[in-house]
Amino acid sequence: MYSYQSGIGMKDQEGIIAVKLARRGVDAETRDLDIDTFDVPDSFRQKSGAFVTLKTFPGEELRGCIGYPEPNFPMAEAILRAAQGACHDPRFPILRAEELDDVVVEVSVLTPPEELKIEPRKDMPGNIVIGRDGLIVERGLNRGLLLPQVPIEWKWDANTFLEQACIKAGLTQDMWLDQLTKILVFHAEVFHEESPYGQILRSRTQ
Repeated sequence: MYSYQSGIGMKDQEGIIAVKLARRGVDAETRDLDIDTFDVPDSFRQKSGAFVTLKTFPGEELRGCIGYPEPNFPMAEAILRAAQGACHDPRFPILRAEELDDVVVEVSVLTPPEELKIEPRKDMPGNIVIGRDGLIVERGLNRGLLLPQVPIEWKWDANTFLEQACIKAGLTQDMWLDQLTKILVFHAEVFHEESPYGQILRSRTQ
């Protein structure tokens, strides 16, 4: 098994702030408004990857998911950028203001991706922990990312998780076995609204 520490350690209150920040970003984007001033802790000024996921309520169908896996922006900026982007996920129609009461917001704050080097490649699934690890598959210009909570929601095992990450990257499902395909892992702290504008909880993925 590889050794990889989360390194985030977000407090519940920080997670609550993260989701509230994302919600403000979503609301402002759909209503074409400026975002109100929002004070954040110093930890939000540190660079971090972040994703914002929108789901319908109560159906829990995906409505948008956009993010930044690399720590290129301060956390607060990454969350706001992801929130605005999730409203324009190209897989779905642009989010409308009248939908705001029918969607819940989820924020994932990511550790920097780290390449998973396992030989032989067939042993790769045994080194992936469902619920802890997110996956990035890269090969040439192809790249696909799946957050740690995705295999939990779909009840995938590690092998299926790798296959689906390959498919997300536009590759055949067995390309994770090829040495020219790069597999990266990351961890995430995940917080979500229990209902639209409702209580904010830490997501339990394991």
